This record gives sequence, C-alpha cells and structure tokens, in this order.
Amino acid sequence: MTINRIVRIIAGFFIMLSLGLAHFSGQADLSTPSWLWFTLFVGANLFQSGFTTFCPLDGILKKLGVPETAGDCKSGCA
Repeated sequence: MTINRIVRIIAGFFIMLSLGLAHFSGQADLSTPSWLWFTLFVGANLFQSGFTTFCPLDGILKKLGVPETAGDCKSGCA
C-alpha cells in the first residue's frame, strides 16, 4: 500500500468521523437533505478509493488531458 492510498483512507475516515460526531452530538442533522451529504460522499469516496484505487475524478481529469505525474523529480525537485 502506498502513502497516497493511506492518505486517502485516513482523510476519508476523518471526514466521515467528523460528520458522524457532529450528527450524534446534535450539531448537524444528517436526517434532512443538506450540503453535508455532499461532504459525506467526498469522504466515503476518498475512503473507498484508498482501498480500490477507483476515483471518478481521476477518470474525468484523464479525459480532460491532465497528466498523471508531474515528471521525474529525481533531479532536485522540492
């Protein structure tokens, strides 16, 4: 497992955890439609992409012609 995948898993978990804690402490109501559901979707997508390597945004960016890597950084990139 790579650092990138672990970062995705942890970031997704913390997003979903913070929403869950806010909901169960009464600070956020996830039982009604709101923008918090979008945040939950982003967190869940990050979490699952860390395990499956599938991310819808990856495919969209590839179709738009965005390169996957910035190039070779072995020659002194910061």
